[in-house]
Amino acid sequence: MRGLTAAAGPPGVPARCRAHATPVARLEWRPGDPVAAGRTSADLVEFFLREHGLPVSDLGAAESGVDLRHGPGDVCGAALYVSAAAGATLAGASPGRPTPVPEVPEIAAIVYAHSEYSLTQSSDLGSRSAVGSARFALEPWVPSWSEADHAEAVAAVRDAIAMGDVYQVNVVGHSAAAYAGDPAPALARLAGLRGAHYGGLIGGEGWAVACASPETLVRVRAGIAQTRPIKGTAKATEEGRAQLLASAKERAEHIMIVDLERNDLAHVAQIGSVRVEELFALKHWGDLWQAESTVTAQLRPGVGLAELLRAVCPGGSVTGAPKLAALAQIARLEPVGRGASMGALGWVGRDGLDLGLTIRTVAATPTQLHLWAGGGITWGSDPAAEVAEAAAKAAPIKALLSA
Repeated sequence: MRGLTAAAGPPGVPARCRAHATPVARLEWRPGDPVAAGRTSADLVEFFLREHGLPVSDLGAAESGVDLRHGPGDVCGAALYVSAAAGATLAGASPGRPTPVPEVPEIAAIVYAHSEYSLTQSSDLGSRSAVGSARFALEPWVPSWSEADHAEAVAAVRDAIAMGDVYQVNVVGHSAAAYAGDPAPALARLAGLRGAHYGGLIGGEGWAVACASPETLVRVRAGIAQTRPIKGTAKATEEGRAQLLASAKERAEHIMIVDLERNDLAHVAQIGSVRVEELFALKHWGDLWQAESTVTAQLRPGVGLAELLRAVCPGGSVTGAPKLAALAQIARLEPVGRGASMGALGWVGRDGLDLGLTIRTVAATPTQLHLWAGGGITWGSDPAAEVAEAAAKAAPIKALLSA
């Protein structure tokens, strides 16, 4: 796959580096790859980035005035991707069913250095798919389960809630579509979608991940960690806005996730520093209203990247509460793994990090595109309505890719 512009590079690349950042080192980790005894894949990533000069050993250091100037050859930062399965393993849970895209690593870190020349970002998918500049044609999407199976999974979560096993579980469906030609323009359209704060693309030999996420999993600047969970969706009309604001079910679901995110940050925060700065604020994304909150915390001195990833991955808004119990339900009910979705993708720089949650995300292999969509299930959920909501979330992405 060729021809991706710099604007379709990794999310979060600083503006001063966007046209000059070139990959100089890469780490890809898959299950079965070696990790030192007593260490995790997160430790491996932290060591790799530290070896390339990025300050990831003490994110709690409240430094200000970091000198970000650099010249040719200096490291700009690194793109970091962590799959939902890798996050579940870091949390001590089952990674779930096998991924439908084994070509995509579970963790990828790509270090970029500043070139004196203006560059064009590209993934390596084309080196294996040999698609060149052929016209792109997408075949019909094939779901991994039927609407009836999806509805049955929603009903099973409601049964688990009735038994007291969980309070909420995010249920996600998957679909795949074969393609012919060059997928690069379609992936670039997705990565450049307006309102996608984490719009971007990374790739490797035979794979690419394109993201149009609006949701912050974790952002760290000057020792302050921030997460901005999104939970609650309605059509972007005045009627939809009023319905979302009035929905007791959506508000209860949202507040449960905010409490979960507060707990996640508390594992790495200074005591008493966790704050909810904004609660259930409606934000516009595409043709949808979505409810978002902002939770912040002062990190403890000495908290490194590995410890932070173990605390926040996978994101609470795409798992459920309690998180480990929700992950057990996800592993039991979803027919395929979450692949590139519901994980983390973003940028690690010299002044902090900014990782988005990989919703509105597509994985590409040399022959297929893969997409995931779902929603949070509570006792008040209606199975048919939840199936329709997942379809509504996937529809604009499918339309964009087919344009």
